[in-house]
Amino acid sequence: MVNISEITKTYDTKQLTIAVLGGHSALDVCHGAKKYGFKTLAVCQKNRAKTYSEYYKTRGKKGCIDQVILVDKFSDIVRSDIQEELRKSSAIMVQNRYFWVYSDYTKIENEFRVPIFGNREMLRREERDQPGNQYELLRKAGIRMPLLIRPGGSKMTEQELKNNITTWRKNAHSPLLVKASELERGYERDFFFIFTYEDYVEERKKRVNRGAKKEDIDRAVIEEFIIGPQINFNYFYSPLSKELEIMGTDMRRQTNMDGFLRLNAQEQLTLIHNGFQPTMVENGHIACTTKESIVEKMFELGERFVTVSKKECSPGIIGPFALQGAYISEQGKEEMVVFDVSMRIPGSPGTRFTPYSGYLYGESISYGERIAMEIRDAATENKFEELLT
Repeated sequence: MVNISEITKTYDTKQLTIAVLGGHSALDVCHGAKKYGFKTLAVCQKNRAKTYSEYYKTRGKKGCIDQVILVDKFSDIVRSDIQEELRKSSAIMVQNRYFWVYSDYTKIENEFRVPIFGNREMLRREERDQPGNQYELLRKAGIRMPLLIRPGGSKMTEQELKNNITTWRKNAHSPLLVKASELERGYERDFFFIFTYEDYVEERKKRVNRGAKKEDIDRAVIEEFIIGPQINFNYFYSPLSKELEIMGTDMRRQTNMDGFLRLNAQEQLTLIHNGFQPTMVENGHIACTTKESIVEKMFELGERFVTVSKKECSPGIIGPFALQGAYISEQGKEEMVVFDVSMRIPGSPGTRFTPYSGYLYGESISYGERIAMEIRDAATENKFEELLT
């Protein structure tokens, strides 16, 4: 295990650098860091660096990226020379989805000798086929999630799957969602809907014919599809103040599903009959609000998740996380059903355009700003051990 406290003792706390992997939410993080007087650094892949090395590089009063480290591939961040350069800059790494998608979990957990803002052992639990994963945490927290027909990584037989789907169909009318991975980019979603076991077999055959691996589809999660307005609850838990904050609420934009849904039913059917395949690859986010009567429930769900994270993966959630799901109405009662958990900064800088952080701080703030505030306070109070792992 990496001894972070020994590393931070060598840091110049008056010249700290906030570091990110060049993608996902890097601009949001660096903008907030600059606002609070930190230097910024982005580790960028050579063929996708211009956003950081040119368009948003610091120049006078413009830009927010002070330094760029170029690597051949993102996973090179674990190279000893890259780590050394980060430590020389007194860098604190803010983890995002990119950071873990392109790197080996075990290497980051055990060999990355650079302080990470957040709990470096929790990110593995986002993966649905890992022990103690997000479904297990949601269950232990008493947070409603979709009914699972097949858990991720399951070795369920075809007959068992058929029986499960058949039983589901007798008692429900909504479709099932198969959470498969995209062929070209395994970290992206290539979800598809089914109503029957026969639908599953047919759709699996089509995807295998296009190059997908049958065993990958047969390991995919199959769960109830929640029909209701989708919304992401974006939080920040401060170990310094021991308070949970709502940073904002948003919803996803997905390629090519968003455009497909703008067509009328006849046009949609025509496309489907001609072989069109709707996909649900996340492309962006839209800031959206929720009615005030839901705010207390929002806090309650977040507090439950923070509590269970401390029990299951000490020290628990540090800083940003999100519960993502949909609201349903049953028998006159509204309830959030959570189908995804982000255990790090969500990819939604639009949260600052919702009012919830403004109700607390007087004006809405971004995740980048809130992270910078927490690091500033920890540096002032000599409490890095509460934030960095």
